[in-house]
Amino acid sequence: MPVIRPPHPHRPRRPRRPRRIAVRLAAAMLAVCAPAVAFGGGRADARPAGATVAAGAAAPVRLTLPAPTGPHQVGTVSLHLVDRARRDPWVATVPYRELMVDVRYPAADADRYPRAPQFSPAEAAAFDALNNFEGKVPRGRVDWAATLTHAHQGAPVDRGAGRLPVVVYSPGSGDPRAFGATLADDLASHGFVVVTVDNTYEAPGVRFPDGRLARSVLPREMAGATPARVAALMRKVMAVRVADTRFVLDEIDALAAGRDPDADHRGLPAGLAGGLDAHRVGMYGHSAGGFTAAETMRVDHRVSAGADLDGVLGFVPGDHDPANPAPVARQGLDRAFLLMGKAGNDRHTVPSWDLLARRSTGWHGSVTPARSAHASFSDAEAFVPQLTGPLHLSATTVHRLIGDADPAQVISGERRYLTAFFDQWLRGGNSHGLLDGSRVPAGFAYVR
Repeated sequence: MPVIRPPHPHRPRRPRRPRRIAVRLAAAMLAVCAPAVAFGGGRADARPAGATVAAGAAAPVRLTLPAPTGPHQVGTVSLHLVDRARRDPWVATVPYRELMVDVRYPAADADRYPRAPQFSPAEAAAFDALNNFEGKVPRGRVDWAATLTHAHQGAPVDRGAGRLPVVVYSPGSGDPRAFGATLADDLASHGFVVVTVDNTYEAPGVRFPDGRLARSVLPREMAGATPARVAALMRKVMAVRVADTRFVLDEIDALAAGRDPDADHRGLPAGLAGGLDAHRVGMYGHSAGGFTAAETMRVDHRVSAGADLDGVLGFVPGDHDPANPAPVARQGLDRAFLLMGKAGNDRHTVPSWDLLARRSTGWHGSVTPARSAHASFSDAEAFVPQLTGPLHLSATTVHRLIGDADPAQVISGERRYLTAFFDQWLRGGNSHGLLDGSRVPAGFAYVR
């Protein structure tokens, strides 16, 4: 957002220009459905990540993801899903809705298979162009295509784990599905199938198997938006996300029944078809993804338990307008739902969360990592510390991005809570005090 200087004290204030109003409205929309790292300007077809840098320039930084903590190795496969019953809601010339998802799962003999990259080169370039960590990570300074996940491409499913419960992940608006690998890899290592979803034309760039790259239309949609248009966009984003998620649930049903839902039939890892338990499905998401999880649960009872990682359940920034709460907050839920907020965000301080808790008949809990920030629930929590030295990030910048808590402690607590939550509600496991507040990890608060 540009710096708007105060008017000269001896001159009358000029009327605001439409462009500045549009910028403010765009910022308002992102305050509700914010990506983990703020949008930057420019095109998504800028210089690809990993491209050769000019002589004398610092080499792009390469990043690593924290290792999973569970007993299982992790496998992964990407699926191209096509909903021919629905036109694309963002691009009128596309007569069907296409999605890309990643499926992670407990694997056997995974070391014989290569580790999957977090981003393809094309997706890395799109991420680099649109997500710039509030302007503090210049384009081309990080080799996003070089990061490897801890999931091995095409490894066979560990058949000893039995039929596997499923957890769907929805990223923040403007974030790609890949930017939640820290938590997704870990859940899979604890015996869950984790399906991460890209919302096409909302994510920075979605690459399909034939090489096409679908770039985000959100910057274009928000340009010149009126207040009414911004409100409509907020609602459209959520409606599209819920429809996408319900279609993904249909395809999970097909996979659990032994069918291959991939539109190109590129082949599935051994043991995946028929290896899922579609009667034990959970969902979690970050920011707008947490909102998506809650709204999906409201309309689709196939999701038995959900978690919202710092996502306001409404359509205006600040969560203060009485007309703000989304239908799920007004109606409540009859199944288990976990709220996990940044420092200062809990069921007593976020009005839509408080309303959800008061209206819900199912189990609900609220936990908070102390001294955390909004992006602490994404891979930014692992990456920002690695960028601090090479990019000379100030303490103020780090605080704005991920807070000033110990990143390893935050990641450990988030992983423990998500695993315990889905273990209890999808497998009947014991949370060992994490979900009743009797045993709280260091650096976290359980809010009653």
